[in-house]
Amino acid sequence: MLLDSFRRCAIASAVWGTFAAVAMAQGASPLQAQISPIVAGMYPSLEALYKDLHAHPELAFQEVRTAAKLAEEMRKLGFEVTEKVGGTGVVAIYKNGAGPTVLVRTELDALPMEEKTGLPYASKAKAQFGGRETFVAHSCGHDVHMASWVGTARTLLAMKDQWKGTLMFVAQPAEETVSGAKAMINDGLFKRFPKPDFAYALHTSATPYGTIGYRAGPTSSNSDSLDITFKGRGGHGSAPDKTIDPITIAARFVTDVQAVVSREKDPAEFGVVTVGAIQGGTVGNIIPDQVVLRGTIRSYKPEVREKLLAGIRRTANAAAAMGGAPEPVVELVAGGAAIVNDEAVVNRTASALKAAFGDGKVVQVPPITASEDFSEFLNAGVPGMMFFVGTVSPDDWAAARKPGGKPIAFNHSPFFAPVPEPSIKTSVEAMSVAVLTTMAPK
Repeated sequence: MLLDSFRRCAIASAVWGTFAAVAMAQGASPLQAQISPIVAGMYPSLEALYKDLHAHPELAFQEVRTAAKLAEEMRKLGFEVTEKVGGTGVVAIYKNGAGPTVLVRTELDALPMEEKTGLPYASKAKAQFGGRETFVAHSCGHDVHMASWVGTARTLLAMKDQWKGTLMFVAQPAEETVSGAKAMINDGLFKRFPKPDFAYALHTSATPYGTIGYRAGPTSSNSDSLDITFKGRGGHGSAPDKTIDPITIAARFVTDVQAVVSREKDPAEFGVVTVGAIQGGTVGNIIPDQVVLRGTIRSYKPEVREKLLAGIRRTANAAAAMGGAPEPVVELVAGGAAIVNDEAVVNRTASALKAAFGDGKVVQVPPITASEDFSEFLNAGVPGMMFFVGTVSPDDWAAARKPGGKPIAFNHSPFFAPVPEPSIKTSVEAMSVAVLTTMAPK
């Protein structure tokens, strides 16, 4: 029924022409004037898809239901669909004559956390994670991305007389663990399928809806994890002299490692070392024989990354030596690399977006401190761009910026709740503009 409805919309050019005329009269660009009524016609089904995905989230490499749902949507549109690429990934190909191949990516996975939004379609899902049961929630906006991904595919096919080339729609697993893109590439993504000429992705942002953020160059951070085991000699809490206390060693490290950030890194460059978990001991009167620290390291530039990693290792060894303890086990594991948007792609796309939405709605933004593995596709030699789409009520945004205002819930908050309309509409329109601008015959 949804597809029949979409097709009726796709052939109702007279109705669209009326909508387009109204949009043009209100100041929309010719391209957006064509896209907006198409998106408006399909929006109810996109919102239904979004709410279904939101209520049924799945963790990294467990996205079986989610992947199947997106694969079904793309098959209905006539895409050639391949499932189980890199685990649970989906690749959908649509050929429309000679022209560039353009990759459009969405993510499939959710987070191991409880949603506390109170929305009627809030997730109540649970799954196994790290050997224990956890709640699961789309608290990063991937459900918005997926609905927009489907909407963009529908829009582009409704306008296929205006572009030439090959669409490569990729639904990637395990973004939250920054491992899904690499898994797809290792499974032959760019060998089994055409290697794209360009790549696009978008991400929700806790900024006013209707706005789009972009930048050229570094756009997200490098991500590395730290896992350090400090070894000691356990004993009674009343006789610390008979022990080597790994808790005090770990505490010294947590404090001292910040000097690497504040005294060794260039103050003008971004770098963060955060210890997010400390595990050691069972009761208050027993000194344990080891403590485990886990954390994250973020940076933009390779030279800053290397300085932080070297400083962490040196500080951990020094803390153990000062406590007379054995050498610690220091594991620094590389995660996602920084996204570096291609300048030419950004300049072309930003110009098209500004023409479509207006200069005031499309703004250059600073790089984010979070990490993303969309960089794997770009670092494989595909020039591309990730941009950001606002999802928050402008009134709420303005109120939050006043003294004493209620803070906005950002991505990864249990209260993160994008406003579906117009956030999804803006996402579909913006991505459609980006792809059409890239694939329009010269």
